[in-house]
Amino acid sequence: MQSPPATYACMPHPVLEAGSLSVRAVQKTEIEAIRQWRNAQIDVLRQAEPITPEQQEAYFATHIWPQFSKARPDTILVSYREEDRLIGYGGLVHVAWAHRRAEVSFLLDPVHIGDDKVVARYFSAFLGLMKRLAFADLGLNRLCTETYAIRPNYVAMLEENRFRREGVLRQHVWIDGQPVDSILHGCLAENGEHPGNG
Repeated sequence: MQSPPATYACMPHPVLEAGSLSVRAVQKTEIEAIRQWRNAQIDVLRQAEPITPEQQEAYFATHIWPQFSKARPDTILVSYREEDRLIGYGGLVHVAWAHRRAEVSFLLDPVHIGDDKVVARYFSAFLGLMKRLAFADLGLNRLCTETYAIRPNYVAMLEENRFRREGVLRQHVWIDGQPVDSILHGCLAENGEHPGNG
């Protein structure tokens, strides 16, 4: 009999669902796929070089797995699934419990990049699940994001999902030899922006 998936002690609902889509704590069996996705999309991440399998395992062993047992982890990484298929990952990072805020992280399997309708569906549903996790389950007050300006579709989707544009970090990063702005968004719990658990 297979052991149940590992989960974060702080998550009252180990699995959050939106129709056929769901999130749960990231699992050891998923980190190699995540590594490959990150390396394939390095230009949109805060990642300078490709990650090796050994680096990926060491990172999770040092920084992620120990967070599972904490009442107030500073990182909550979840795998994103459609039925039984892994389609992405992300979560809440840089969680500041004293200030009740976190940053949303999201990365989709690159096989879906290029189909704007599919990306919009997956990203919008993921944002809804993160609002539910942050606001309803964890009692946080604020979520924020940082998006490079080379991703205008993601900027538009954030704003469609009630993330307000809060500023621009001009020429904040260099991508393919060109300076690129970073666009900052925020979403507050007080605006009634999270769905219930149903």
